[in-house]
Amino acid sequence: MSARVLVHFPFDPGSRTVRLALGEAKIAFEETVVRPWEPDCPLADLNPSGMPPVLQVADSRPLTLCEPAAILGWIEDQQKTPLLLASDPAERAEARRLTAWFDRRFTDEVNAVLLHERMEKPLLRLGPPEARALRDGRAALREHLAMLEELAAARDWLAGRRLSQADLVAAAHLSVLDYFGELPWKAQPALKLWYMKIKSRPCFRPLLTDRFQGLAAAAHYADLDF
Repeated sequence: MSARVLVHFPFDPGSRTVRLALGEAKIAFEETVVRPWEPDCPLADLNPSGMPPVLQVADSRPLTLCEPAAILGWIEDQQKTPLLLASDPAERAEARRLTAWFDRRFTDEVNAVLLHERMEKPLLRLGPPEARALRDGRAALREHLAMLEELAAARDWLAGRRLSQADLVAAAHLSVLDYFGELPWKAQPALKLWYMKIKSRPCFRPLLTDRFQGLAAAAHYADLDF
């Protein structure tokens, strides 16, 4: 087995967060792509929750790291100097706040609605999207984007002066929605510039090659200068 194997689903925001973080840290890894909803998915034997991602580390002391928080913490622990959490306590706290925001409120109010309708229903053959649910999810998305637009307009990066895990978490969540054409970029000019900046980083390139079976990406999805 390779020293690092990431077990993930490409359109899971948490999996994308970890792929971005590993790329930013320049940690080489192999990938095992899984379909978590299938009964024979190997995730059930790796993570008690059955959720991706899982990073298997074959060092002198083998580790099985389950889900983004554990993996991001391990990545940061490998660094001689701060990488995804600034040395400034205020910026570290803000990065953690925004990470929690996406893990909870954004996931509950936006992803649980829009990604359920646009992604989970086709995968599970649950029928077409419901118009009312799409309206509700898009309304919640606009509220979250307004908050992010204010941060992007006032700061160099979302948590402050330097790139942090908050940027990777936000980019991971937004990139999935962007694949499905759900982001009204014209209404969020500062956030669009932030996204173009992070989208141009080498760690982001693998995400731009992801394709969802049966549904083409939005026309601008892989365009760095959209």
